[in-house]
Amino acid sequence: MIIFSTNEVSKTYANHKALDKVSINVEQGSVFGLLGPNGAGKTTLIRIINQITAPDEGEIFFMGEKLRSEHVYSIGYLPEERGLYKKMKVGEQAIYLAELKGIKKVEAKKRLEYWFNRFDIYSWWNRKVEELSKGMQQKVQFITTILHEPKLLIFDEPFSGFDPINANLLKEEILALKNKGATIIFSTHNMESVEAICDSIALINKSKKILDGRVDEIKQRFKKHEFEIILPKEEDISNYIFEGTELIDKETNNNFQVSKLKIEEGRNAELLSRIIQNTDIISYKEILPTMNEIFIDTVSNE
Repeated sequence: MIIFSTNEVSKTYANHKALDKVSINVEQGSVFGLLGPNGAGKTTLIRIINQITAPDEGEIFFMGEKLRSEHVYSIGYLPEERGLYKKMKVGEQAIYLAELKGIKKVEAKKRLEYWFNRFDIYSWWNRKVEELSKGMQQKVQFITTILHEPKLLIFDEPFSGFDPINANLLKEEILALKNKGATIIFSTHNMESVEAICDSIALINKSKKILDGRVDEIKQRFKKHEFEIILPKEEDISNYIFEGTELIDKETNNNFQVSKLKIEEGRNAELLSRIIQNTDIISYKEILPTMNEIFIDTVSNE
């Protein structure tokens, strides 16, 4: 089921075309990666979704309806540029932000105490925001973003400034939210995070969508028919390759010979059959491109 979609959305600022007929579909209960280099148009699209600005052309649908102002209560947005009031006390500010999203004060305090304890920051409840580290401030803003349990969550570079331990903590919380039914739009430059979290992606470059689909399908689409084969040390892969098979790299260590080959499509079974008739195969796997490689290749070729 599609919970959110845009249909040929365009936006121009002065003489700059920020978005050019961009259409995306986000499935309910999924993590959707919104990708692109700096200046591609991602932030403009996020601002339109949050009704901070309006499109010049195109339509936006949320939960089967045209996007309207009341939908803001069903959306949670964590911007890349954080915006907490430095002089306010942490707990006081968190309750204030929760009330803006329609949560009663008593309920807000109850939910906040749960999340502050979960993130191990409750001891900072009565401290001013300016006394918190950047990472701790981001934890507070993450909590206030998800507290009203919105149907759609938008995270713009949520791991920025986090150390690896806290980044992993946040990743696990995002996946837990997904498992509970939340739909997430996730904007990042970190392609490792995309592979770990996202179900589907759309790649925007120079205001246009240039690639979209499920992550696993995209990786299959961009594969180069390369394989890694590990044989016993005494075996030489060169004895088994044939026309249509290219040996890209070969490395021998104390126990094994590790080879990387490019095999003509549909002929990997033929190579395996040749090897199996003569020796054991320790490992055999297809090498799929990373999302980082796909991102660079696709953007570079535009």
